[in-house]
Amino acid sequence: MADRRVRGVRSLMRGRSGGVPDSPERSMDPRSADEKQAPPRSHVIDSAIYVNGYRDVTPGSLPEAFEFLKKTPDSMAWIGFYRPEEAVILNVAEEFDLHELAVEDAIVAHQRPKADRYGDTLFVVLRPARYVDEAEEVDFGELHVFVGRNFVITVRHSETPDLSQVRRWMESDPDLLAQGPQAVFYAILDAVVDGYAPVVAGLQNDIDEIEVEVFGNRPGVSRRIYELSREVIEFQRATQPLLAMIEGFIAGAAKYGGDEEVQRRLRDVADHAITVAERVSGFRQMLHDILVVNSTMVAQAQNEHMTDLTEASNAQNEEVKKISAWAAILFAPTLVGTIYGMNFDVMPEIHWTFGYPFAVFLMAAVCVTLYVVFKRRDWL
Repeated sequence: MADRRVRGVRSLMRGRSGGVPDSPERSMDPRSADEKQAPPRSHVIDSAIYVNGYRDVTPGSLPEAFEFLKKTPDSMAWIGFYRPEEAVILNVAEEFDLHELAVEDAIVAHQRPKADRYGDTLFVVLRPARYVDEAEEVDFGELHVFVGRNFVITVRHSETPDLSQVRRWMESDPDLLAQGPQAVFYAILDAVVDGYAPVVAGLQNDIDEIEVEVFGNRPGVSRRIYELSREVIEFQRATQPLLAMIEGFIAGAAKYGGDEEVQRRLRDVADHAITVAERVSGFRQMLHDILVVNSTMVAQAQNEHMTDLTEASNAQNEEVKKISAWAAILFAPTLVGTIYGMNFDVMPEIHWTFGYPFAVFLMAAVCVTLYVVFKRRDWL
């Protein structure tokens, strides 16, 4: 089995330069061609060999760490990488007999949170997060952890979490560190889960601000609700799988020889993870409710605006009706006066004694008639 894994890792190395078709994971690799072809850099953040809970050797290079680990059966290696080159990961994979599928994931990253076991090696993908106060947004990272019988390898693809603090904390507690790789993995998992607390507080503060903006009818609040909803969904994707993962670690303790103290600490981490998952689920529901309320208020404001426009239009129509009615009333005498003011010689009423009174009476009668008609129709 070990030989087959080594051959698998070597095939990955040959595939890098031998024209073997890339896997889907490789096709999603965001690095440019220049970055992939650049000289390999180890990017080792820290590398140490521990014996009985104490740092025994700090190797100057990876080959030294491999050699010392082989010579000291009771030792444990803890090697931390930050965005290492592919050749470095493949070299480590061959030395520690890591499965090719896990190595593929560690090279490309962009994985969902998960835990896979390949023989005696546990491969875990975690999604740490931090809240950026200046931008008021959540920055998600990615951390890959290989946990073997006598080694822990971390491959960090983001700034968070700061595993140097985890290492210092573990080195200050030799009794816990002496429990081996499982204790180190617990400390890493605990740091990731504890790092979610400031994110939860930041999201809660953002939601409170959004509630004020919604009821204050501030523009642009719908966009902020949408953006925050996306962050909460991403946060939920990072935290929700942890519950089943930790339960699996605890359940498999007896099979893989887990220490009881480590299991108790894992249960404490599980409680914290449950709290975070519940809060995140509540945030998602709250944002949904806020979005519904905002949509209702926007619709209500639009209805009120349309009502105001309708009332204004009706008022304008009333004014137009009054103006039209008076224009018609005033047009009637103007028409009569215009006809009788043409001064033609042949006009029957020109030389009639009652011609002028008749014209005046006709104009008055037409005006009164029009006034009565418009008044009955509520135009005046």
